[in-house]
Amino acid sequence: MPCRRSILTQVVAFPLRWRLKSTVWQPVCARSTNTTDSGSSTRGERRDSKTTSFYCMSDSQTVADPVKSRRGALATGGFAHFVHDGFTDCVYVLLPLWATAFALSHAEVGVLKMVMSGTLAAAQVPAGVIAERFGERAVLAVGTVLAGAGFVLLGWAGGFFSLAVFLGVAGAGCGTQHPLASSIISRAHSRAGRRAALGTYNFTGDLGKVAAPAAVGAVAAAYGWPESVIGYGIFGIVAGVILFVLLPADRVASAPNGGVEGETSTADPPATPEWGIVNRRGYATLAAISMIDSGVRLGFLTFLPFLLIEKGSAVETLGVALALVFAGGAAGKLVCGFIAERVGVLRTVLITEIATGVLMAAVILLPLGAAMVILPLFGVALNGTSSALYGTIGDFVDGDRQARAYGLFYTCCI
Repeated sequence: MPCRRSILTQVVAFPLRWRLKSTVWQPVCARSTNTTDSGSSTRGERRDSKTTSFYCMSDSQTVADPVKSRRGALATGGFAHFVHDGFTDCVYVLLPLWATAFALSHAEVGVLKMVMSGTLAAAQVPAGVIAERFGERAVLAVGTVLAGAGFVLLGWAGGFFSLAVFLGVAGAGCGTQHPLASSIISRAHSRAGRRAALGTYNFTGDLGKVAAPAAVGAVAAAYGWPESVIGYGIFGIVAGVILFVLLPADRVASAPNGGVEGETSTADPPATPEWGIVNRRGYATLAAISMIDSGVRLGFLTFLPFLLIEKGSAVETLGVALALVFAGGAAGKLVCGFIAERVGVLRTVLITEIATGVLMAAVILLPLGAAMVILPLFGVALNGTSSALYGTIGDFVDGDRQARAYGLFYTCCI
């Protein structure tokens, strides 16, 4: 009898599924959950549970092919990563130009980089929390537009103070990308393929690190740095609109008891930690490793252009030098994501961190020509660690609060 009732529920619900809107459908889902009798078998309970979880999804989730949904999430998340990493990393090319234009000291250059990195880090946790309320699509799109607006304003900067303010605006917008795009991709992929997917996602971000500094540097050399930042800012604003159009509608928030809103559950699920972290030790270990790795990476890249200038490099070639580093980093992130799937996270991190230290010393000590040759290898080691770390975070957090947990992780890292 329980099996008959389960089958009857599916037969009746299927035509209604296409006719009723979500506001009408929610009570139907709630009723279908209670179709199991007190004497139903375990098999019947499982079938009713599957029926409820299937038919309570939104139209886009039910109709969409799971494979296409995963690919779409990876493509849009990768595009967002491309654009936002372009924002953050073309600043490395602009800092020497601003230092020359406004007679800035090295300390002021460091402050400018700190302002953008600091506002980016500070915005990530709020972005994850706000996304739980208003949806990841809207918050990510607005953040991308805000970052583009900040870059457009940089074109009219007149000194250190205005540069700092506008970089803060851009940094706040960029703070939405990492937690939300990572959450979208991580939730779309199963645990088995998550590291590879996030490795690909990181790879697309490094493509932005290659393309944006080279493009901004070329335009700055031809027309001046104001035109280059305004042009990339306009591109960012357009990208924000594209993301809002391409990303699927966000999931309907579930009720506090873990079911559909208005549903009365007979067994309350275990409480989820406030930050969605289900394995604090593993999460904290990855965050600590990533903090050290990120601190070394950001500090070295900030002053790498100045080091190359002291070795005799022209300002116009700085974009090419950084593009070499980030091209190697793109390959490193793509490869290390798959390596971590096979040999494990710890071994991958040990290999990349040791290689980073050795190659960093070589870049400092070698002359300009030799340093330029090993920059791609340096980029492989420098950025390869992050794929292994980022792809593993999803194993330690709850699926419904991944945006918040990823926001906290990226805040610690940056």
